[in-house]
Amino acid sequence: MPYFDAASSAPLHPVARQALLAALDEGWADPSRLYREGRRARLLLDAAREAAAEAVGCRPDELVFTPSGTHAVHDGVAGALAGRRRAGRHLIVSAVEHSSVLHAAAAHEADGGTVAEVPVDRTGRIAPGAYAAALREAPGGVALACLQSANHEVGTVQPVAEAAEECAAADVPLLVDAAQSLGWGPVEGNWSLLAASAHKWGGPPGVGLLAVRKGVRFRTVRPADERESGRSPGFENLPAIVAAAASLRAVRAEAAETAAEAERLRGLVERIRARVPELVPDVEVVGDPERRLPHLVTFSCLYADGEALLHELDRAEFSVSSGSSCTSSTLTPSHVLRAMGVLSEGNVRVSLPRGTAEADVDRFLEALPGVVAGVRERLGAPKPAEPVEAADPAPEPEPEPELVVDSLGKRCPIPVIELAKVIGEVPVGGVVTVLADDEAARLDIPAWCEMRGQTYEGERPADRGVAYRVRRRA
Repeated sequence: MPYFDAASSAPLHPVARQALLAALDEGWADPSRLYREGRRARLLLDAAREAAAEAVGCRPDELVFTPSGTHAVHDGVAGALAGRRRAGRHLIVSAVEHSSVLHAAAAHEADGGTVAEVPVDRTGRIAPGAYAAALREAPGGVALACLQSANHEVGTVQPVAEAAEECAAADVPLLVDAAQSLGWGPVEGNWSLLAASAHKWGGPPGVGLLAVRKGVRFRTVRPADERESGRSPGFENLPAIVAAAASLRAVRAEAAETAAEAERLRGLVERIRARVPELVPDVEVVGDPERRLPHLVTFSCLYADGEALLHELDRAEFSVSSGSSCTSSTLTPSHVLRAMGVLSEGNVRVSLPRGTAEADVDRFLEALPGVVAGVRERLGAPKPAEPVEAADPAPEPEPEPELVVDSLGKRCPIPVIELAKVIGEVPVGGVVTVLADDEAARLDIPAWCEMRGQTYEGERPADRGVAYRVRRRA
């Protein structure tokens, strides 16, 4: 069964497996003890730290291991904010950061700090000079800025080096969440703090790393502990740490081979990006088409339920993920898709692990059209139509009564399906108003208008939910 969800967790690297088994035999003792077994464990820990630091591009004494990537992010944000409290209490993040960063920002805000979100364009990328502008517009002293190296949902690579220079010019440290990119190469630029997660590059789960450059003011907010420079309390999971460092070193040692594999996967992803819109009507491929991770592609299918698509693809023996709002656990769109302003319904994320066979990608492309068509048919979606090129509206006739579609209480993609079914019932220039209380409608109705050549005229509060106005142009 092809596993196409490496962005969530990569398969365990063979080197990680070997190192884990060996360390279980050799690294079980307390590395802080002076007897033979403890010294052996300390040697393993020091070697792992040196290997990880070399891959990250920092000094070994600047890097600590944490129980997870989320721990690394939370400790990094909290420690930098505490260390620079005198400089200010303002935090800057991008609108598409991983939830671990946004949760840390929310905790800071609840504690009396302030947070600003830097917007992104429709590809999910921040604009040049965006962090410099946010620093200038900050209401008070800025303690910290955060920017992911690459997005976990759509694969867009951020201009970290440029943002780091903008932050350095303002004497503000930049924390980089490198969870998605570190396995593909080091993070360039003058960053100040970096967090990552081992299971993203083929290490075992339960190991993160946090690098804090010398000179960055940092104060651990947890109770004091003698381990990991006082920044990550508790007994180190030495076997997992050794396996994490060994696998990171392995993917870097295979640099030439990794580069070739990255290009091979990039080609497979490019095939998916090109073929999916040809094979499946009414699809939006999202994310930057060029500045992106080599193994990840995301697309959204109009008139489809994301959860249903994932279930049907699983039945077809493909393991994929989604940032769609249409899941059983939430009725709100992915914050990443919302920040980008792209279609959220029927969202599918494909992230290929190293070694993915070309034949598996071809089988996925063969299976996808039937899966999407089946889900759409069960939802009663309208038949696919050719996109209509937008034209200047004709002179408006006498005002026509608005056609109102009541989709209150209905989850995506039903409001959009009902809109598509009735738009032909109003004359050109007429208006359809959709009443909906599903947050996804705020993204999906404008996206439908853009894809179908209709005019979205905005929203207004209604007695219940929101009224979305769409004017028929063709």
